[in-house]
Amino acid sequence: MKETSASQTLGGKSESVPDLSISIVNWNTRDLLDDCLKSAKKSCAEIDHEIIVVDNSSSDGSADMVADKYPDVDLVRSRINLGFATANNVAFKHSRGRYFLLLNSDTIVLDDALPAMVSFMDDHPDAGAAGCKLLNQDGSLQRSCSPFPSLMTELFDALYLSKLFPKSRVFGSYAMSYWGFNETREVDFAGGSCLILRRDAVKEVGLMDESFFMYTEEADWCCRLKQKGWKVYFYPGAQIVHLGGESSKQYGSDIGLMLYSSRNQFLRKHRGRAYAAAHRGIVGLGALVRLPAGIAKEISGSGSREFVRFQSKVLRWSVLG
Repeated sequence: MKETSASQTLGGKSESVPDLSISIVNWNTRDLLDDCLKSAKKSCAEIDHEIIVVDNSSSDGSADMVADKYPDVDLVRSRINLGFATANNVAFKHSRGRYFLLLNSDTIVLDDALPAMVSFMDDHPDAGAAGCKLLNQDGSLQRSCSPFPSLMTELFDALYLSKLFPKSRVFGSYAMSYWGFNETREVDFAGGSCLILRRDAVKEVGLMDESFFMYTEEADWCCRLKQKGWKVYFYPGAQIVHLGGESSKQYGSDIGLMLYSSRNQFLRKHRGRAYAAAHRGIVGLGALVRLPAGIAKEISGSGSREFVRFQSKVLRWSVLG
């Protein structure tokens, strides 16, 4: 095993180029990471691959677990929490594979999902990236691709229209809740919990934008791929279980603000400051819609004080930015 800090590079690699480099960014999810590694190694048993774990200064013994149980995994220990984008960039710089896969530590890879994704990319030379079908722990569908964020999709969410009419192609457009996720199709972007990218495409568009700490960085990456003429696909022939949000839960209610903020950053980058300002206004409208009901429920004892606090934070953010 080659073990290094995030500021060092790995040496002594063989000259052969693996089919797949798997990047797993971890922050305090030791047991889930263990399960993820077991499933990924089993899935990739018949293909040439490498696994790189970037540990974001975990305090739960995650890095030591990897070092002890998985000596063939490349482990990068960071002294600080680098965030999702920066940590994956570190992994990419350590990787050699024809394809580079983002894989969350809270996932279980099913069957031959990863070699199936490699085969899909081989069969689709126009694909810069592809996502797979995600399942919840109970086997139900987890929606895993979307159009790029927009004022319209944010407005539908703010006014609850996306919840009231999930089967509508208009109101359910962001979550794509009108669709069964059973066919291969081109999409705007697929989620970063399991996303495969072509190395040549990454070399053309550059690494992940490290100004995104968490959320929407994969949308930005896919947007840049599409701007260069690459396609992004959803491929249901590969499936993984995604437990969802195990690292992000450690941020508490602030994670919701991080999501809004990252979407706003995406819109500011790709649509301009005025568009981003309008987005903040719509998010604020959503908070105003939710606050009265939340306060009433809190008074009656049937609601959550944390919900009211969060909506108040969102409203403050929408005004102050």
